[in-house]
Amino acid sequence: MVLMETDTIECAIDNDEIHLNNNNNKFSSTKSQGGATVVISPATSVHELLECPVCTNSMYPPIHQCHNGHTLCSTCKTRVNNRCPTCRQELGDIRCLALEKVAESLELPCKFYNLGCPEIFPYYSKLKHESLCNFRPFSCPYAGSDCPVVGDNTFLVAHLRDDHKVDMHTGCTFNHRYVKSNPREVENATWMLTVFHCFGQYFCLHFEAFQLGMAPVYMAFLRFMGDEEDARNYTYSLEVGGSGRKLTWEGTPRSIRDSHRKVRDSHDGLIIQRNMALFFSGGERKELKLRVTGRIWKEQQGPDSGVCIPNLSL
Repeated sequence: MVLMETDTIECAIDNDEIHLNNNNNKFSSTKSQGGATVVISPATSVHELLECPVCTNSMYPPIHQCHNGHTLCSTCKTRVNNRCPTCRQELGDIRCLALEKVAESLELPCKFYNLGCPEIFPYYSKLKHESLCNFRPFSCPYAGSDCPVVGDNTFLVAHLRDDHKVDMHTGCTFNHRYVKSNPREVENATWMLTVFHCFGQYFCLHFEAFQLGMAPVYMAFLRFMGDEEDARNYTYSLEVGGSGRKLTWEGTPRSIRDSHRKVRDSHDGLIIQRNMALFFSGGERKELKLRVTGRIWKEQQGPDSGVCIPNLSL
């Protein structure tokens, strides 16, 4: 590797041959030294070559390098205090144009191929696809904390059950009773989550308290553990009542691709003002005793199309 210094310092390859095999994405470099051919890195895959050593993500232009030829992405360059993370030499303003040109010629599989995505994209189109890929892992839907865990549904269901101790139920109907001894502490939101397994899918029922403007309210809503397109195949209803009155809600569950906060702030669910909730609770309105019932059904079936047969796999 020979560095050429001009007004803008760039990296170049002198007397080297770059061999790119598109069938197996293997990169090799040979260099002539006194008539002899030296193999530099015959088994390095191009994907590995374009992996930033700091964040391990694929590098996109501008790709930077130090004076010793170690590369890193532009985002990480600002994080390492202008020191190469490999050799600790000071970083200048060196672009590795050769590696950028190699990247332009590549077609690589989506990084979620091991989760089932079959797509292959030009190197510079991968990022946009991967941000929307239907096979990308889901974030943990638990709302009581900023849980960083991601994974597929099977993993997340086990995580919710074992780590968050979430109630797990099988069937497409539910009848929940929420009790709070001091309902006026609405600023301390009551986060509750129950997971239901029906029609071979998983659904998350949320119930919480928060301030809607100046009014303290309770809200119940359902989220689908899958993508939005699949969520549209289902409908759910919620009902809450007491003292001869009731409120009902019917809608489509939101995908867990939408954050819990986004769904809550869109008011896409059953909202009960605190005074109404206490009225439903009966007694002297000093304690919240709210019963929420509901049902999930497939869109083509309708709520009265038959009995939901529980899946007893849980």
